[in-house]
Amino acid sequence: EDIQRETAYPDGKVEKVLKNGCHLIFFPNGTWKKVSSDGKTVTITFFNGDVKQIMPDQTVIYYYADAKTTHTTYSDGLEVLQFSNGQIEKHYPDGKKEITFPDQTIKNLFTDGQEESIFPDGTIVRVQRDGSKTIEFNNGQRELHTSQFKRREYPDGTVKTVYMNGQQETKYVSGRIRIKDKDGNIIMDTKL
Repeated sequence: EDIQRETAYPDGKVEKVLKNGCHLIFFPNGTWKKVSSDGKTVTITFFNGDVKQIMPDQTVIYYYADAKTTHTTYSDGLEVLQFSNGQIEKHYPDGKKEITFPDQTIKNLFTDGQEESIFPDGTIVRVQRDGSKTIEFNNGQRELHTSQFKRREYPDGTVKTVYMNGQQETKYVSGRIRIKDKDGNIIMDTKL
């Protein structure tokens, strides 16, 4: 574009004012800065290839050239990181984090220590602060993992529990209960 005025400073900095009102400032280390004619948008291109943009609404977009990662900070405090592999992280002002992985799995990290993962097939895994885990499968089955047992609940109402000592207990909708020892031997079966 046409240059209206050019100023060279003793520190090696050069400022160019374009006819459209934009300011370009070139620093001796190779970094340069562009200020829009209205002064509301600033773009700094660093000597290492990083680029920082400050938008009129005070959104800051920082591109890390080496990592090929973009870090956007919005005026409301939301931060979004976009990685070259397709992973996207959202860091909310309240401390919650949401990570979308390249396979489209979404992981939410809550401020109270709980976690939730939503997989592309619809499976949802929730982890509580105490380490217990609930898994909801897309076929209607549900699993609960605690330090004492693992329990699977089936859509028909059947519940199978495996205890840490290896003992298994299956409760059927009919009221039947079958218990097996750690080796799989039936030790109780109440066939109705």
